[in-house]
Amino acid sequence: MRTLRLLGVGCLVHGKMRFASPTVAALEMIWPLFFATIAFFLFRAGGGAEALVYASLGAAVMGVWSATSTASGNALQRERWHGTLELLAAAPVHFALILLPMTITLAALGIYGMVATLLWGRFLFGVDLPLEHPLAFAVALPLTIVSVGTAGFLLAVAFVRHRAGWALGNMLEYPVWLIAGFLVPLTLLPDWVRPISWALAPTWGMSAIREAASGGTPWPDIVVCAGIGAVYTAIGIVLVERMLRAAREKAALAPA
Repeated sequence: MRTLRLLGVGCLVHGKMRFASPTVAALEMIWPLFFATIAFFLFRAGGGAEALVYASLGAAVMGVWSATSTASGNALQRERWHGTLELLAAAPVHFALILLPMTITLAALGIYGMVATLLWGRFLFGVDLPLEHPLAFAVALPLTIVSVGTAGFLLAVAFVRHRAGWALGNMLEYPVWLIAGFLVPLTLLPDWVRPISWALAPTWGMSAIREAASGGTPWPDIVVCAGIGAVYTAIGIVLVERMLRAAREKAALAPA
C-alpha cells in the first residue's frame, strides 16, 4: 500500500507541476491536434473511410508517445536544472519509484490527446470509429498508455547521467512514429526494421487497439504489450541501480 500511495502522490504532484504554466497547458491542449490534422488530410487524400479510421487511431497513440518521449528525456534534466536531482536520488525510497510517477504522468496526460484526436476526427472529418470489441478496446487503451509510460521510464533511466538527455528523447520521437506502426503499416517497412518494431511495446499496443476496433484478435497483442512493458520496467530498475552506483563512486550524477 505504501508503494501504491507513493506512486499515486507522485503522479498527482507531477501532474500539477506539468500544468503550473498556462503556456505549457495551452500547448498540451493544442499540440496533438496539429499532428492529427496533418494525418487526417494526408489519409483523406490517399484513401477512403478505412484509411481515416487507421489514421485516427494512429494519431491518437502518436500523441501519447509525443507527450512522453521528449518529456521523459527532459524529466531528470529539469530536476538537474532545479538542483533537486541529488535530493531525489537520496530519498529514502527506491529511485525507480521516483521516476515511474514522472513518466506515467506524462503518458497519462496523453489520454487527453487521444480523446481530443478521436473527437477532432469525428466532428471535423466525419470519422466514425468502429468498436467491434469494446472490452478489449477498453483494456488496450490504458495498457498502451502504461506501456508508453514504462518506455519513458526506461528512457529517463538511460539518460539520467546525460546532460543532453532531452535531445536524445526528442531524437526518438519521430522514428518511433514510423517503426511502431502509428501511421505507416509495418508491412511497408524494410525487413530489417521489423524486429525492432516487435521489440517496442507501443507497436503491440497500437496493434491491439486497431484489432479491437476492427473486430480482429486483440488479446494476443494485449498480452505481448503487457509483457514487454514489464520487461521495460525490470530493465529500468536494473539500470537505476547501476547508474546510482556509478554516480556514488564519482560523487556526481553527471559524467565528468
